[in-house]
Amino acid sequence: MINHSATSASVSGLVHIGIVGLGAAGRAFIPAIQAHPGLRLVAVADPVEQVRHSVTNELGVTAYESLQDMLGHPGLDAVYIATPTDLHPEHVALACAAKKHVLVEKPMATNIEQAGMMIAAAEQAGVRLVVGHSHSYDLPIKRMRELIAGGTLGRVRMVNTWCFTDWIYRPRRPEELDAALGGGVTYRQGSHQFDIIRLLCGGMVKSVRARTFDWDSDRRAIGAHVAYLDFVDGSAATAVYNGYGRFSSMDLCFNIGEWGFMQPPESRQPVPRRSPDSTPEAELLEKQKRAKNAIPGSAPYQPFFGITLVSCDRGDIRQSPRGLYVYTNDGQTEIELPTDQTPRDLVMAEFHDAITGKAPALHDGKWGLANLEVCAAAIASSGTGLDVLLNHQVPVPASLPETSNRDPG
Repeated sequence: MINHSATSASVSGLVHIGIVGLGAAGRAFIPAIQAHPGLRLVAVADPVEQVRHSVTNELGVTAYESLQDMLGHPGLDAVYIATPTDLHPEHVALACAAKKHVLVEKPMATNIEQAGMMIAAAEQAGVRLVVGHSHSYDLPIKRMRELIAGGTLGRVRMVNTWCFTDWIYRPRRPEELDAALGGGVTYRQGSHQFDIIRLLCGGMVKSVRARTFDWDSDRRAIGAHVAYLDFVDGSAATAVYNGYGRFSSMDLCFNIGEWGFMQPPESRQPVPRRSPDSTPEAELLEKQKRAKNAIPGSAPYQPFFGITLVSCDRGDIRQSPRGLYVYTNDGQTEIELPTDQTPRDLVMAEFHDAITGKAPALHDGKWGLANLEVCAAAIASSGTGLDVLLNHQVPVPASLPETSNRDPG
């Protein structure tokens, strides 16, 4: 079923989009929407009056206090939902009921049952549901998948990804630290890692065994994890994340950070530990100030969400500052990739293509639910010490759109 909004967007190729939630994620997508010729930002919604006023003055778009108000904006085709995770099910349901296509931030929900209802709401309304941003949109990760699909390196045997950051000590809303509300690093950062691993290993995780950690009594949350993923085809993967801010995975990644900027050790600021007396109100104010510049735009190097190393029958692959290093019996070669598109640009391209019928989305609701299932399984396994079998996994499609026709690799 195709709704009227989808039909008009498909015919014109121009999708009118609104954003609800103007934190770091919501703001980071504004340049990507503006850069896409088939998208037009026409409205935003945020409950904080000062934020609405700032964005209205900056962008000249209509601002609303709530998503429900914004859904009545004339000609609105689609909504990017960047609100707290526990609000995603309600907000997706509202958008679908209004026949708007939906891009929702990861993790898509706080539990699998909610995610299933979100998928059903989109299917019933005949609208597209896409889940992102995740770092599987990063151009080096997408190019890794293309190399694997090309077959010259043989089957994937294992993938290992490590990421060490200061995530736990950045300013947070209380729900961002509460696993019951989709908080902590396993839900909020593991969702990146598991998405990457599933993309590279074919999608079909059989079981998960993991250990999560909460070792700062002054900052209670899941701050680190080690997870082992066993795949149906016999491949295996590990995901290590440590958000306690001492060692940095930039030291493994050419001193390049998550968003593609060089950050040698001497330029990095020491990570302040959070006082147990820090109030939610103070952190929220700090978070709002940080939101404008937390996720920068275009960068001189490729993004590094830690290090990801792929081992295949006949070669290995890892990120390089300019793209990828490929290791075979003939030695090391580098595939350079363009830097003129950010991961957010690639998210919006996938969303636009799905809405207009150009190409189906990889990161659809079922893919997002499968990633959420891995997150939940990792936490459950840590509690029991046992492997957790999975039931909602979906395979990577046999063919995916190429990353870029400008890719010289």
